[in-house]
Amino acid sequence: MAYSQPFPLAAPQVQKVQAPSYGPDLSVRLICPECRDPNPEIAEEFGSGDLVCRNCGLVLGDRIVDTRSEWRTFANDEGDDPSRVGAAGDPLMEGREQLDTVVSFRDGGSGMARELQRAASRAQSSRAERNLLTAFRDISSWCDQFSLPKTISDIAKQLYKRSDEEKLLRGKPLDAVIAACIFIACRQAHVPRTFREICNLTHVSKKILGQCYKALEQAFNLTPGASATTSTPSPSSGPENLLVRYCNHLDLPANVQSICSDIIVEARKHGIADGRSPVSIAGGAIYFTCNLLGKVKSLRDISAVAGVSEGTIKLVYRLYYMDKEKLVKKEWIDDGKADLSRLPNDMNR
Repeated sequence: MAYSQPFPLAAPQVQKVQAPSYGPDLSVRLICPECRDPNPEIAEEFGSGDLVCRNCGLVLGDRIVDTRSEWRTFANDEGDDPSRVGAAGDPLMEGREQLDTVVSFRDGGSGMARELQRAASRAQSSRAERNLLTAFRDISSWCDQFSLPKTISDIAKQLYKRSDEEKLLRGKPLDAVIAACIFIACRQAHVPRTFREICNLTHVSKKILGQCYKALEQAFNLTPGASATTSTPSPSSGPENLLVRYCNHLDLPANVQSICSDIIVEARKHGIADGRSPVSIAGGAIYFTCNLLGKVKSLRDISAVAGVSEGTIKLVYRLYYMDKEKLVKKEWIDDGKADLSRLPNDMNR
């Protein structure tokens, strides 16, 4: 028995499925409206930024962006830099214009290029910016001469920029301010340099360098090992921090440096040679350790490396020799590394 349907059924709806689009329609061809060539020869001229039909010369588009890779410049390449972009942005020059125009030095022998360069530099930058760039250039140059890493150069530039903005050392010579910034940067990076070494490098007197250093240390509340932006204290740079450089210059083995460091620490516990400068203690401890281990180095060599007189090294050595039993560990003697009989006892002469 068949039953009739009381209501008509709706026609089944067929959903149209769109084909996924994977990119531009490659069937579309660009044809020149002038010559209407079915096989057009259209070229992109990146020099002028135009899209040109080579058959009739009609410009089909302009302001074409060059998506090709940029030129790269290598250190050994000669000639002009083909790169069309400037150098990387310098965070130390933040807030100042870092793009400039350089006048070419090729003037056909007329001598006008130098005058044009001076006029352009005066017109483009203010006096404060020129002084800052000069200071940054001197800091980089001196750090390179001192074989200091780029980290120290960056810290010194930050310190100088802060001192220049806050006018902390107004009236002080530029070389003295830069020298003080380099000295503090070396201490912050745990690569200590002595006042004498900084003075020999920058040709700044020790008195003026000390004044600038004290002013910056008090203004920034800096402690040895703290960064330029924070004052977290850390151990002071002592004579043991100078041993690495001195032992490397003297071509001493690694065990001499480690034993010499232990001797300095032990002498500090007993108050031996207290009040002496770190350079003097380092020189005297190296001479004491070299004789103790049989790796003899002359006083002249140690004096030249440490930058102190031979008499100062002898004085520290005598203080160590008087309490040698407290400084030399028993295991060094048992292992055959150290021998107290090797220590000369005629240093009073």
